[in-house]
Amino acid sequence: MNALMNVSLMKYIASFVVILLIAAAVVAQKTDPNKFAVIINGAGGEPEYAKQFTEWTTKLSSVLSQRYGFDPKRIKVLSEKLANAEEVKRTFGSLKSELESNNVLFLFLIGHGSFDGKEAKFNLVGPDLSASDYNQLLSSLPTRRIVVFNMSSASGEFVKPLSAKGRIVVTATRNGQETNATRFAGFFVTALSATDGDTDQDGHTSVLEAFVYANRLTEEFYKRAGRLATEHALIDDNGDGVGREKPEAGEGLLARATYLDSLSVDEAAATAATGRLLKERSRLEGEIEQLIARKGNMPETEYEATLERLFIELAKVNRSIKQARS
Repeated sequence: MNALMNVSLMKYIASFVVILLIAAAVVAQKTDPNKFAVIINGAGGEPEYAKQFTEWTTKLSSVLSQRYGFDPKRIKVLSEKLANAEEVKRTFGSLKSELESNNVLFLFLIGHGSFDGKEAKFNLVGPDLSASDYNQLLSSLPTRRIVVFNMSSASGEFVKPLSAKGRIVVTATRNGQETNATRFAGFFVTALSATDGDTDQDGHTSVLEAFVYANRLTEEFYKRAGRLATEHALIDDNGDGVGREKPEAGEGLLARATYLDSLSVDEAAATAATGRLLKERSRLEGEIEQLIARKGNMPETEYEATLERLFIELAKVNRSIKQARS
């Protein structure tokens, strides 16, 4: 009897191990080698903030790898103890050799910030790095496709120094005077975890959708608490150095065409048909980015008509990809 039980137990364990291996293989297949992320958990100062920033950092890293296809090996997390200027520079130094021109880098800053009237900084352990320092670090990388989420206080002053063609910049505040501790990072993580984050129902979550969702939750928080809002998130993705609270006046178009998930045209396990659709989506995203860059040299009516056509085509392709995978 015991022998039979042992055999059954061994078979059960073997089956369980196989299931785990298959699950791991599926996860590995869904990871996107095209995407990189750097999460910097800045100095907390007080224990309460240190605990909160660490929690948000951990949840963000988890949702990126488990839901959005980021390879855990390509997510670099600098915890508060490691978040010093030298370690940040060392991290960007390693990215120079790891990144290729077609890769996408997501940079997340979680913590406190400051602004002295001239220069904005993100608080680290020891000397801080300024917005211009981060611009130099980002500009030294081989990829032009960079998405920055500075979710700290006084982060609004990072928009102008970081603004560039092909770059998306999101900040938790609209200027350097909003210096209270921010909550945007927590709501941003909630947005990424939400089941209704894909508002246009195309099967993917864009940077713009995540921004709008987190912004709405932040606004609702202050209204429910009956408090005056001390943070107003901004987005800049057209390279004009002016952040806006809503996608308007040409703002938000690149963020709308940039996805947190499924950015790579080489996504593993894709069928031949899906592979062609992914390539077509990549082509359309590139055309949208190029069109936005040429806006100043085009008649307004031609620009708007071309942009509308490209977004309609992109929506159709995304719908086809979703149907192919369902």
